[in-house]
Amino acid sequence: MKNILLLNKKEGETPLEVLNSFRVKNKKYQNIKMTYAGRLDPMASGLLVVLVGEEVRNKEKYLALDKEYEFEILFGFSTDTYDILGKITHGLIRTNRRIVNRDDLEEKIKENLEFFIGKFIQKYPMYSSKTVAGKSLFVYARAGKVVESPRHEVNVESLKFLKLRKINAKNLLENIEKRIAKVHGPARNAKGIAFAGGDFRQEEILKIWRKKLQIHIKTGNKFFLVSFHIKCGSGTYVRSIANDLGQKMNIPALAFSIKRTKIGNWKQVG
Repeated sequence: MKNILLLNKKEGETPLEVLNSFRVKNKKYQNIKMTYAGRLDPMASGLLVVLVGEEVRNKEKYLALDKEYEFEILFGFSTDTYDILGKITHGLIRTNRRIVNRDDLEEKIKENLEFFIGKFIQKYPMYSSKTVAGKSLFVYARAGKVVESPRHEVNVESLKFLKLRKINAKNLLENIEKRIAKVHGPARNAKGIAFAGGDFRQEEILKIWRKKLQIHIKTGNKFFLVSFHIKCGSGTYVRSIANDLGQKMNIPALAFSIKRTKIGNWKQVG
């Protein structure tokens, strides 16, 4: 039996679902203590380092490892979760002339990347598991309660612009519908206690996206998707970087997709 496992989390799964699925397929691990060193959001995919048995005690050591991600930013919308699985907070009414030109957008992005390289202070997303007074921030956010989100220092070793592409509103909506459909609702045991999946407001979120994008489908609008590679220290929220970059540029933005490709010296499997 291995004490460290490298598993691949698919988009739409929770880390707990990945562990439960692994246990079902590998019976000898069913009653063994396991935990993942570094969670991934439902819409993120990629590498999970899973600790088994006595190795669970060393979790903090693994959490501190550097990580690498490939991610895409969608310009034109921002949400309360900073990714597509959130309520839209800002959106372009029509194609914004400031970002219509591909070259201008690329130049504007590169001018602002310097603010996200090196050590800087990052605020925890309200939709995160960071606790305040014993409760996760997302609990306060769901309840509509105002609470100051803690800040922490993060370190980004490199943040590289890779490429830029356009997507029309129709294809964008189809993409979002298909991917949000992958997120499972809460599964419950015989006592009614949820043990996998989760209530991520999927149906409500889909209704909002459909309503907002119908306007752009009728007008034939297109949006920019820009891909990046990041190497960062522990605790860095990639979706926060997407949201904050948009704020720097005065353009709504969100993390369209996130894939973790490396933790320490371990690379993504599968």
